Amino acid sequence: MMNARLFDRRKLQDQVILWREKHISERYFILLLSLSIGVTMALLAALLKFIIHHIESFVLMHIEQRSYLYLVFPALGILLSLLFVRYIVRDDISHGVTKVLSSISQRKSRIKPHNTWSSLLASALTISFGGSVGAESPIVLTGAAIGSNFGRLFRLEQRNLMLLIGCGVAGALGGIFKAPITGLVFVIEVLLLDLTMASVLPLLVSSVSAAAVAYVLSGKENLFLFIQTDPYYIERIPLMILLGIVCGLISLYFSKTMFRIEGEFRKLKSQRTRYLISAAILSLLIFLFPPLYGEGYDSVNILLDGQYTQLLDGSIFEAFSSSYWVVFAFFLLTVLFKVFASVATNSGGGCGGLFAPTLFVGGLTGFLFSYLVNYFSSMRVFISPKNYILLGMAGLMAGVMHAPLTGVFLIAELSGGYNLFLPLMLVSLTSFATIRIFMPHSIYSLRLAEQGKLLTHQKDTAVLTLMNLENVLEHDFEVVHPEMTLGEMVKVISVSHRNSFPVVNASGILVGIVELDNVRNIMFRPELYERYQVRRIMVAPEVKIQSSMPMTEVMRLFDETKEWKMPVVDDEGRYLGFISKSAIFNNYREVLNATFIGD
Repeated sequence: MMNARLFDRRKLQDQVILWREKHISERYFILLLSLSIGVTMALLAALLKFIIHHIESFVLMHIEQRSYLYLVFPALGILLSLLFVRYIVRDDISHGVTKVLSSISQRKSRIKPHNTWSSLLASALTISFGGSVGAESPIVLTGAAIGSNFGRLFRLEQRNLMLLIGCGVAGALGGIFKAPITGLVFVIEVLLLDLTMASVLPLLVSSVSAAAVAYVLSGKENLFLFIQTDPYYIERIPLMILLGIVCGLISLYFSKTMFRIEGEFRKLKSQRTRYLISAAILSLLIFLFPPLYGEGYDSVNILLDGQYTQLLDGSIFEAFSSSYWVVFAFFLLTVLFKVFASVATNSGGGCGGLFAPTLFVGGLTGFLFSYLVNYFSSMRVFISPKNYILLGMAGLMAGVMHAPLTGVFLIAELSGGYNLFLPLMLVSLTSFATIRIFMPHSIYSLRLAEQGKLLTHQKDTAVLTLMNLENVLEHDFEVVHPEMTLGEMVKVISVSHRNSFPVVNASGILVGIVELDNVRNIMFRPELYERYQVRRIMVAPEVKIQSSMPMTEVMRLFDETKEWKMPVVDDEGRYLGFISKSAIFNNYREVLNATFIGD
């Protein structure tokens, strides 16, 4: 019965695909899919925010009079998320943007179907109970999964799968932030897709349709309640540049610390131990610094409203809210500890992303900068705290994600602060330039870059990244053994059409190579056939390619050695085959033609 249903479903799918190919051109079909993805993402984003808002309201109602519950609910949230992932999903769903980048860079563009819903539910459980992360990365992974599975459903080729993943991401950000330009720019800057004008249109359709539906569902209200009452002055440009440098350094601290702490948690083999340590860290930090609870957007709006002392309510510092330096220390420690709270949330089993923590830390950084400058009245300078809160958010977004344009457009669209475009660009570019000195890759792409699996806008490097060493491995070389005599070697040569012969011992380890030129002068002397063994005439290979090496490293070795072909071995040194420049060049052309969008 099950097989019959599957057969009927596939038959129906084949009929739909054939009808589509006959009546709808590929170009218009992609536009229809991008529109469908955009509308779907707006609905899912609205659903996610609805769930988070209602559960969070219920939780906060109980915490309001019992601050000790800050020690309970966040730990409960990540426990529920951990159990959901472990026993229902049974797969890793964390680090949404990194997972999307990994899928694209491995030339698969295939994201598992469960990612179309699992990240949403896990992040809702995590955030609504107080997990110190954001919902944006999970919705980005959801959008990418929907785009990928839409494409696979209609059996689209690789380049269109990549484009639909981009549409899913653009639609996700357009829907959850009501920021269509941000969705497009994020795909270009962070996902590093190399696009043409023809391929930009589906991304725009997806992001704009998602934002339009989001406006219909939730109205015109911006995420950040900002009304510009204080103009910016050109003479404040040095202070804006200084804020950009500060944001770049805070971004460096945020990224490096997160990377380091995640590595330490990963060393803990026991999930129970990881959970207990993470839950203890998260609950204690939220108890001491209540603004660390949840996404933090409410805290940013309180800062924009000028009621910053409210953020000390319910904390052990509340009694000292009239002290300038206590307030300053409270917010500085909140900035520094936010990264610990976010890592503890995800490492303990929770699910969430970095958008919200980045915006939160950026807002507090901008506030602290203005708070400090305005304190020193001897400078005779007053800067608008709410303007600098927005500038700080753009600066952290540009620094942490290595995406200055995303930072500019996101803050402008989230707050309506389009009049601050020049300051936003100044701070974002300065922050990006500052962190690039110390850290060439964003926190999303750092691990992929270390593994040589990161796509870039440099097309040659990107194609090599997409290439798979297994696809260019040549196996038609006759293998010989060290104990073989020259006579036996001649018999092998007589049936081979290659000039190189790998020498492999009984364990399969490559111990040398015999080149035809090396035996040409003795192979026609029968009297030497029993006197010489292969071990006497073989030579050590100049270099061995490890099967785990990225293709960029393989090409570097080819350039350095001037070789035309090289042997490939696994991590234990066992012979696998040869790789040649000609095979690489042929595969390069195939990947270039089959993969790049718009080519």
